Amino acid sequence: MTVSDTQQLAPPKEGQAQVIFMRSSFVGSAINASLYDVTGDEVRFIGIMANGTKVAYDTQPGERVFMVVSEAADFMEADLAPGKNYFSIVTPRMGAWKARFSMWPIKADSAAKYNTTMSEFDKWKESTTLVNNSDKARLWFLNNADSVDKKYEDYWPVWQEKSEEDIAQRTLTPGDGQ
Repeated sequence: MTVSDTQQLAPPKEGQAQVIFMRSSFVGSAINASLYDVTGDEVRFIGIMANGTKVAYDTQPGERVFMVVSEAADFMEADLAPGKNYFSIVTPRMGAWKARFSMWPIKADSAAKYNTTMSEFDKWKESTTLVNNSDKARLWFLNNADSVDKKYEDYWPVWQEKSEEDIAQRTLTPGDGQ
């Protein structure tokens, strides 16, 4: 990944939606996580996240599925409206050998739900560095595509067994966009 020329988040491209994935945590900070759009039949590489970074991803509006991979894979669903920015925080959790990661949507009602202000969210937006894919990151994906596909095959059925309530908590909705 390379640092973006500008640290300003641009609005999504015309007719697109944008998801900004942010990562900021001391736990597992030495381990990178890779992000994918796994909507449909193709695994599309979004980028590699180091601690303290954010990645902006323009995509088609509508229903989407995103995957984060490290030792294991985890997912987040989304129903995106055109012209909106959406946010997700990528968080580590302890795995057997190294950190595993999960993606959590930043919901429009997050502050009310957790009885907090949006200051923590604002801190994530300000303290993370916007990065873009580099040739090295794309090469890494090409060299590891079989492993990524295997993680998808192993962990997607686990995701599909989650309750409707669990999946709803891990889904961006049109109203969550800004």
